[in-house]
Amino acid sequence: QVTLVESGGGLAQAGGSLRLSCAASGRTFSAYTMGWFRQAPGKEREFLVVIGWNGVYTYYADSVKGRFTISRDNAKNTVYLQMNSLKPEDTAIYYCAAERGAVGVPEKPDAYHYWGQGTQVTVSS
Repeated sequence: QVTLVESGGGLAQAGGSLRLSCAASGRTFSAYTMGWFRQAPGKEREFLVVIGWNGVYTYYADSVKGRFTISRDNAKNTVYLQMNSLKPEDTAIYYCAAERGAVGVPEKPDAYHYWGQGTQVTVSS
């Protein structure tokens, strides 16, 4: 089992950057596939990116490809989401998610058992 805690959200201007962190509890963090999602008011939870256990495999949604970068540090039990060139439409609550082992369809929220509480990101125009 793993507990996830996101941090790093806040207010940014359009064109700016933020870096989110997701700290995981437990001793087997490296066994987990990690994903980032977001949810805006009135919208469904949206897949952003996934990273494999060793950081080699990544897969991005088209909406963030080229602007967001995921990385992980297994020694620190942490996954990061560097967000650049932010847009007002990036405003949402951002969640990290974890699943032990491989994930069949990483875009689906149901593929992940563990979720953080979320961190708010607001981008002003």
